[in-house]
Amino acid sequence: MVMNAFMPAQPHDLLWGMSVAALPADAPAWVVEVIGLGHPVVVRRARVAEGFVAVGVRGRSRDQRYATKMKISDISRRVQPEDLIDVVDRQCAEWPALRALKQIRALMNALSLPWGVAGSAGFELATGVPVLHQDSDLDLILRASAFFSRQQAAELVEALAGAACRIDLQMQTPAGAVALREWAGSARRVLLKSDDAARLVANPWLPQACAA
Repeated sequence: MVMNAFMPAQPHDLLWGMSVAALPADAPAWVVEVIGLGHPVVVRRARVAEGFVAVGVRGRSRDQRYATKMKISDISRRVQPEDLIDVVDRQCAEWPALRALKQIRALMNALSLPWGVAGSAGFELATGVPVLHQDSDLDLILRASAFFSRQQAAELVEALAGAACRIDLQMQTPAGAVALREWAGSARRVLLKSDDAARLVANPWLPQACAA
């Protein structure tokens, strides 16, 4: 999918087209290697100058994560988490994360909300690059444009608990992102991640309504 002015990139989207020449001069050698291999970058939450999108580069290990920015005009292809829901059917579900994806797909579809695969599982499904292992979690996103109650969140946490691996689900609200487990808990305020900052709020759909 080629980007255009009417399709802004969203967090967790995978973008192709970044060149080594576009990297900062002080980028680590592993970043240069990864971009040279043609791997995609992942959209992250941050404010950047007009005409750019904030992205991250991932390496072979968990500690290899590099934040930078990419020109929107350089984007040649975009894959969203929602595009990856069914890809596992065309690949061997060798790892627990991929088995878990098959297990929970009907449950997630029954919510009638857009959802998709992010993190290591999303990266491997989109690229074929082997990054998963036996202990990998399954990272999901759920686009909840309208209010999703704490009771609904608690029920979803319970329903996902029986999967083949730990599932970390981020709810994407119009104001930012909040962890499903946190919203399902009892704390009066939860951590909302937005492009500007992360802050504690009482309602992730109304971030100005902070609890005292």
